[in-house]
Amino acid sequence: MNALLTSPNKLKLGLFGTNGAPTMSTVPEIWRPDWARIVEVAKIADRAGLEASLGYARWKGYLPGMPEAGVANIMDSFTWAAGLSQVTSYTTHIATVHGSVMHPVLAAKQCATIDRMSGGRFALNLVGGWNALELDMFGIELKEHEARYDELEEWVQILDRLWTSADEFDFEGDYYRVAGGMSRPQPLQSPRIPLINAGGSDRGLDFATTYADIGFTVPQMVGLDAKKKVDEYRASARAKGREIQLWTYCAVVQRDSRAEAEDYLHHFTVDHEETELADAWQANALKAIAHTTRISEDDIRAMRQRFVASSGGPILLGTAVDIADQLEEMSAIGLDGVLLIWPDFTDGITRFVAPGSVLTELERRGLRQPFDQSAR
Repeated sequence: MNALLTSPNKLKLGLFGTNGAPTMSTVPEIWRPDWARIVEVAKIADRAGLEASLGYARWKGYLPGMPEAGVANIMDSFTWAAGLSQVTSYTTHIATVHGSVMHPVLAAKQCATIDRMSGGRFALNLVGGWNALELDMFGIELKEHEARYDELEEWVQILDRLWTSADEFDFEGDYYRVAGGMSRPQPLQSPRIPLINAGGSDRGLDFATTYADIGFTVPQMVGLDAKKKVDEYRASARAKGREIQLWTYCAVVQRDSRAEAEDYLHHFTVDHEETELADAWQANALKAIAHTTRISEDDIRAMRQRFVASSGGPILLGTAVDIADQLEEMSAIGLDGVLLIWPDFTDGITRFVAPGSVLTELERRGLRQPFDQSAR
């Protein structure tokens, strides 16, 4: 059972990035991937009925010669998802793949294996890759924006046929050639494992609404009206006869008062910003916007604190009621789900799901139903 698709909750919830270090901060409590702690957090989320947990992919950080810096310190998301599937019973675990560095024949086999291990609680986040420092390690040149999507389109077409075809098939494209393609076992989920994509440019939006079951939207919504962007995604999908879920990811800074939360946000994102890493991210992002008209240079600079706090998602800030208010606003503009990030996932998830806290408040407002653990 895949909770991403079957959950009755109007606003679905999950975790983002416990396999790595999505916050660019040097505070002592900052999250670093430790398997025992990852399992502890996954079990708390699973018992609370959170629908999803996404592991992001990173092969190298933003700075040469700094292998321990923040985002560079990360566990493989496929192995992470397989392991967590064995210690949880409800949450869907999502691996991330850079299409350009993993052949679809290999990805098809690994995904189908995890899907069967998890009892159908697996999904795949498909990205094209943008960090040239990572691709250099594979001897792969960073393609221009449109070509990356052209390659990814062939990749997902091959993947889909490997998951569904009863017979061997040949594929001849501009980027891939497959002779006698077949993969067994095929996924447990039918017609296929859910796909996720965060395309934000015109070409990216078209790709996401053609192939993905879930689109990530908010990081591309800077400077734009959020509801308009959500409506654009849905209209694009419906024009193709499809429905698509829309999710985002957010940092959560929850304290007993708004002032305390604001102080802590400043503490871990400004006083203890991982500055060299944030500088490198900003420089890379400014180069990347040459490929899209959706984000301006001013927007990129304004996003810096968001990237320090949560790899670019909005920041939910304040008391449990404040955070529930902000999540309710996200639901109101049409978002189906939110993945959550904390500087310390153990502390953050414990606060979030405590009796009378955010989860209880969302249930009171009808955005979520009390979770029946016996139904897992």
